[in-house]
Amino acid sequence: MNAKYILISLFFLFPGVQIGFSQSSPVRDHTVPLPESVKVIAAKYNQTLLGKNTFVFDPTMNMKEVQTLIDSIYAGQVFPTNEFSKNRYALLFKPGTYQLDVRVGYYMHVMGLGNSPEDVVIAGAVRSNASKGHVLCNFWRTAENLTIVPSADSTNTWAVSQAAPLRRVYVKGNLKLHDGASSGGFMADCKIDGTVFSGSQQQWLTRNSVFKKWDGGVWNMVYLGVSNAPKENWPDKPVTTIKETPEVREKPYWIYSGGGKYILKIPALKKNSTGIDWDKSNSGEKSISIDDFYIAKPDVDNSKSINKALKKGKNILFTPGIYSLSESLKVKRSGTVMMGIGMTTLVPEKGNKAMEVSDVDGVTIASLLIDAAIIPSETLMQIGKPGSKKNHAANPSYLFDVFFRIGGPHEGSASRCLVIDSNNVFADHVWLWRADHGNGVGWNKNKCANGLIVNGDHVTIYGLFNEHFQEYQTIWNGENGRVYFYQSEMPYDPPTVEAWKHGETFGYASYKVANDVKNHQAWGVGIYNVFYNAPVIVDQAIETPTEIENGFYHKVIIWLNGNKESIVKSIINSKGGSVNSSNRKATLK
Repeated sequence: MNAKYILISLFFLFPGVQIGFSQSSPVRDHTVPLPESVKVIAAKYNQTLLGKNTFVFDPTMNMKEVQTLIDSIYAGQVFPTNEFSKNRYALLFKPGTYQLDVRVGYYMHVMGLGNSPEDVVIAGAVRSNASKGHVLCNFWRTAENLTIVPSADSTNTWAVSQAAPLRRVYVKGNLKLHDGASSGGFMADCKIDGTVFSGSQQQWLTRNSVFKKWDGGVWNMVYLGVSNAPKENWPDKPVTTIKETPEVREKPYWIYSGGGKYILKIPALKKNSTGIDWDKSNSGEKSISIDDFYIAKPDVDNSKSINKALKKGKNILFTPGIYSLSESLKVKRSGTVMMGIGMTTLVPEKGNKAMEVSDVDGVTIASLLIDAAIIPSETLMQIGKPGSKKNHAANPSYLFDVFFRIGGPHEGSASRCLVIDSNNVFADHVWLWRADHGNGVGWNKNKCANGLIVNGDHVTIYGLFNEHFQEYQTIWNGENGRVYFYQSEMPYDPPTVEAWKHGETFGYASYKVANDVKNHQAWGVGIYNVFYNAPVIVDQAIETPTEIENGFYHKVIIWLNGNKESIVKSIINSKGGSVNSSNRKATLK
């Protein structure tokens, strides 16, 4: 979602008000070191085992010092100056109660280390707020596995847009998801004692959570396996409610086991589930000691050292930082865990993939941010091999909070971000983003045709955010695919009508299901457009075989802004309403 450069005036709340727009300019790197006085404090709380930018706290520490450290980290990670900072931070809390105001900015990962979220209590706030009057650029941050007791009006603010998940969080009060214009987001396995105020949030996916009440909803709000979810009344209300999540494994989480040791807990697969699971028995969980991980550090490790550890059967824990990779990381062992903390970033520098996963069972990939480099890669991440035939239904692979960028921090290109060739893969929250602002941004600079290509069968995605690519955003070639919540913007910058035409078709649909696919389903599909140069014409937002188009439930397209002669002519296969400057929203069941 273009956040900084589309000044959304919330026409959806105030009809007739226009949306201002201006193109972006290059953003220089403003990586801010901690002040010298704070470095002394930081040294006390840094755990070298987990990298130089990981801080581990316990309740016996001096909370004034801890607050000073957190405030100093946050001050260097705020919009707009630090959106593309090179700093990465993980703030880890051992079980206990803390009196803190934890402000969460870019590339900050806040995490409790208890068996239950109730084991780590933050009395005060764990919050993400507006800067410059909106949160449309509040990306790349996360909080998980803790309890918040809000001190301000019994309400905790988590105002974000993409790539900013809340997971396994208990709010003993209300939760506010907006602070000015907003375009997010995702939460899972969360409990809110009071009301969730979504306000200006244009779209949101809530999975396996519980709250007393949900207040608000703009374009596309999806509730999957959620207790007390709003009732559907589409399109009068922008709500999609699905009673149960068909199959999911919650994201693994770290606990502190004492003596300087950590254990990764991997929740069991669950089917037809509703609500949270951390208030129930953990008997089905698996435990992996940190001794079974190779602890990677960005100032020490590279492709060679990490691949060597993988060959020895190690899992990989990436500590905070940016990793330059001259060759692909090759995951060949069933059950391997590849997990980051502190918004770990991987950059394939030589035109290679960042990661290749063999066609094996039960791989977990979590909390990784992958950036394209100036030497183009064909693919940034590949799961399985072309033509993969194995059935992994009994032990599927999972991706959790995996994000991709083409441009933004620096110029970079690829042909596609993520290719899924294996069968029975699940993705739980992914954002694939060809940058619409930042560094190295332009039609002929940050090139990338597609965000996601799925060739495997029985692939399921909970929360697919996919934006601004130069051809189809999503191509689905596999059978029996399912997507629960889709948020996509077409590219802003096609230079001419002809540049974004293929054959006799005007424009590229955002969501393309291959012509030979017999079964595919998607719920809560939102597709938006801004064409700020050419008067672009798009024939349809979704393109599928005719016989499966009824498998798409609750579709909405929005004309946000741009060239006043641009138009999206239909929602799906030349059916459904069109959108343009005078008719800016169309829906279809």
